[in-house]
Amino acid sequence: MKYKNLIKQMTLEEKASLMSGENFWNTKAIERLGIPSIMLTDGPHGLRKQGGKADHLGLNKSLPATCYPTAATLANSWDKSLVYKVGQDIGKEASSEKVSVLLGPGLNIKRNPLCGRNFEYFSEDPYLTGELASEMVKGIQSNGISACPKHYAVNSQEHMRMTIDEIVDERSLREIYLTGFEKVVKESNPYTMMSSYNKVNGDYANENQNLTDILYDEWGFDGVIVTDWGGNNDRVAGLKAHNQLEMPSTNGITDKEIVDAIQAGTLDEFILDEAVDQLLTLIFKVGFENKEPVHVDYEEHHSKAVEAARQSIVLLKNENRILPLKAGTNVAVIGDFAKNPRYQGAGSSLINPYKLSNSLDHLQKSSLNITGYAQGFKRMGASSSKLVQEAVSLAKSAEAVLLFIGLDESKEAEGVDREDLKLAQNQLELVEAITKVNKNVIVVLAGGGALELPFADQVQGIIHTYLAGQGGGEAVVDLLLGKFNPSGKLSETFPIQYTDVPSSDYYPGKQASSEHKEGLFIGYRYFETANVPVRYPFGYGLSYTTFEYSDIVIDGLHVSFNLTNSGDVAGAEIAQLYIEKADSVIFRSKKELKAFDKVYLEPGETKQVSLTLTDRDFSYYNPEIKDWEIESGNYMIQIGSSIQEIHLEGTVEMAGASPSVFLKNSYPYYASANVKQITDSEFESLLGRELPPKSWDPHKELGMNDTINQAQYKNWVGKLLYNSIMFVHHFLKKIGKPLTANNVYFVINMPFRQIDRFSGGKVSKNNVERLLRWINR
Repeated sequence: MKYKNLIKQMTLEEKASLMSGENFWNTKAIERLGIPSIMLTDGPHGLRKQGGKADHLGLNKSLPATCYPTAATLANSWDKSLVYKVGQDIGKEASSEKVSVLLGPGLNIKRNPLCGRNFEYFSEDPYLTGELASEMVKGIQSNGISACPKHYAVNSQEHMRMTIDEIVDERSLREIYLTGFEKVVKESNPYTMMSSYNKVNGDYANENQNLTDILYDEWGFDGVIVTDWGGNNDRVAGLKAHNQLEMPSTNGITDKEIVDAIQAGTLDEFILDEAVDQLLTLIFKVGFENKEPVHVDYEEHHSKAVEAARQSIVLLKNENRILPLKAGTNVAVIGDFAKNPRYQGAGSSLINPYKLSNSLDHLQKSSLNITGYAQGFKRMGASSSKLVQEAVSLAKSAEAVLLFIGLDESKEAEGVDREDLKLAQNQLELVEAITKVNKNVIVVLAGGGALELPFADQVQGIIHTYLAGQGGGEAVVDLLLGKFNPSGKLSETFPIQYTDVPSSDYYPGKQASSEHKEGLFIGYRYFETANVPVRYPFGYGLSYTTFEYSDIVIDGLHVSFNLTNSGDVAGAEIAQLYIEKADSVIFRSKKELKAFDKVYLEPGETKQVSLTLTDRDFSYYNPEIKDWEIESGNYMIQIGSSIQEIHLEGTVEMAGASPSVFLKNSYPYYASANVKQITDSEFESLLGRELPPKSWDPHKELGMNDTINQAQYKNWVGKLLYNSIMFVHHFLKKIGKPLTANNVYFVINMPFRQIDRFSGGKVSKNNVERLLRWINR
């Protein structure tokens, strides 16, 4: 142990005290031994350091900081250097505020497009996720502080997130849900990692020995695991599974549990000593003693936020080359989001932007002739024939219409999942009315992910800004005017309708468990393998120029080809490499992304692109040998501009083994990717065990690990508790505070065990147990 002598000087109580926070954001200090406190705070796409009273959900305002595009937006840039620079800037702002641990990035896989926090996550693809998250971690930690990748692992839904049991087979766990974390650990060496709230295959992630053994023993992680805020279940079990730090403070409640366990002989004190040593290593590595103050140029960071948005916005449709708009064009601007942008999500990632641009202001200063602005719709979904009539009247007189629509703030937030993939009905009605009077409609979408777009064939242009941060307003205008050539490509698939999504029949898990019956077939892995049509495929995005691919050369695991800008404007192309094994004897995805490069080219310029593969890129995880294995044979190497636009192909032969697991004839539904028809028996065969119950027993008494949500099914006391919280939720939405309303929803899914810990003992465990007795009567 590095700090063995220092640890010897501590009392048992002092050692245990270091295992939880001093308050909401800081670790404990031991002044007599020179051990300082460090601050941890939110920051997936900007610093959220609260200046006053602290809370996890963004209820109280934080200090001004640069709000960069969210991870879902940055992922569309496919630009590793850009993501590194964004992480570097966010880390610099954290360092300037003496924040030692920045809680991000989030890199959970987008299992289902309804997940309320998908805007914080990079992609449905684990390779792309891992590559980009690794760069962000490197950028953050270049400032001498720690990034904290989250949420480890399988945090796939917000509903019941603190108690839901994510049931996933070992192969899918390794190939889909853990690959991104593995890349981050091995490629960027994060100093901390945040465990998720949920259970994984029966055990809470924070005390899941299988997950932590993989993290420490297989991947070589040597940092600190911190709980998600309030994510501790059994403190002693968590400590045994390598959780060194519980946050926030429990006012000594769980520290005493550690001391009691050691004194009772149920916990080896050496385990505590090791945990203290790892925590001290972090504290002395990222503390601010003897460090020079850091100055931040927020105007410069705003410019960088604009550039990040430019690189990440995706052009989805450009019929008859309606874009870029020509100078002097008479344009009507319609839609509330043009004036009041939707630029970030809600919850723990809610940033207080240093400044905020909107598209309307920049359009009015541009070379276009803006004929007027109309709000068009009420932001939170209420109908208004007056607003529609004003918008239609304005649209009639214009050569083209810029129609700004998207998801409002109530639709995407921590703690609550989306109900559907639809835009609000009042917005859909507005689109219908506008397209009847003007054929040159360009839709500018805002939102953190995939949407159903039933009007796609009725409009001439579609640009998706995602959640583009504080500079998104001016960035989108630069793209509309052609000052910048769009280069973003989708990091997720856009289905035609939600029912096409592979997990739509299983998502979310409603009560006790969430069954990942779709297995490996997430996103494009399903759509491509099952041959299901989509609105826009993975990797898709348009440009104002054209590109040509030629001269592929495959030399072992090294692939090269030429890429030419065959158009008349400069632009960037994202070249993507997919692997396919057509004659595989095991069930697997038809194609998998294994490499990519973003290449900038002047008109007529040609560059050679070189990509290098590894043996791991051809491997699948074999639980029988507990290792990765290559199925021997020929593999197709495909180079494309999206997963459906393949321009070059070649083959490579790989030596390996003859598979004895996952054989197609043993898994008929998985073999055809018919995952909507998976039977319990076939899923159990894949799991290697019987499925646990997926529903609660409403007659069973509620305990400390049950939730306030479940109280609604009990007596009047439980119903009153549940309905009181829901009343506050609905009231806040009604008075126009959707962000706060969604954050209140967090309480509904909180286990009773967290009430005394979150309140620091102000509501004692005895009082909670008394409340449960009342509810259970």
